Amino acid sequence: MSSRRIDSIVAQIKALEKELIRESRNKETRFCYSFHQKKAKFTQAAKSRHRLLRLNLSRYFTRSKFFNLLSAPIIWMCLIPLVLLDVFVTLYQAICFPIYGIPKVIRDDYISFDRHRLSYLNFMEKLNCEYCAYANGILAYATEIAGRTEQHWCPIKHAGCSKCTHSRYHKFIDYGDAEKYRRDVEILRRSYEDIPTGKSNQEPPDLQ
Repeated sequence: MSSRRIDSIVAQIKALEKELIRESRNKETRFCYSFHQKKAKFTQAAKSRHRLLRLNLSRYFTRSKFFNLLSAPIIWMCLIPLVLLDVFVTLYQAICFPIYGIPKVIRDDYISFDRHRLSYLNFMEKLNCEYCAYANGILAYATEIAGRTEQHWCPIKHAGCSKCTHSRYHKFIDYGDAEKYRRDVEILRRSYEDIPTGKSNQEPPDLQ
């Protein structure tokens, strides 16, 4: 696949991302909330409807399957390696990225604790939802750190791994293109101009 074709696909992906943002804004109107400063604020009427749909804890546990409850401690044990991953990748990029000249990954862009504000969730549902948000956010955060590191140290695509892609992968040099690697690798190691600088970029961007 040529570089021009790859650039075209990346442009299509960015266009689809903008379309997804537009659809998200439509849902704000549909579900009666507004999103500002990383917080969703529901109307009072919506909150009242939500409270009517909340399942109390006794009914929640009664409805839960036995093996779901039995497996819960195993799920929560995963919090230990997740916290360690969080600490170590944050420490790693804080020390090493300035040395390599790599823009740091903004942690807040990947972790969003907002589901506890949903009135139709009970305490356990809120706790589980925020745990999932943390787990998947940390994994995405670590993946981005690893991807930027890979761009610096080994920006070469794999021969046949469609699942190995991340946000920096489209910039990598084709597998087997030795000439391009030797010619462009030093340039690619500094090619982060497409990454926004400054504070968190979670606010919906201007779609114009």
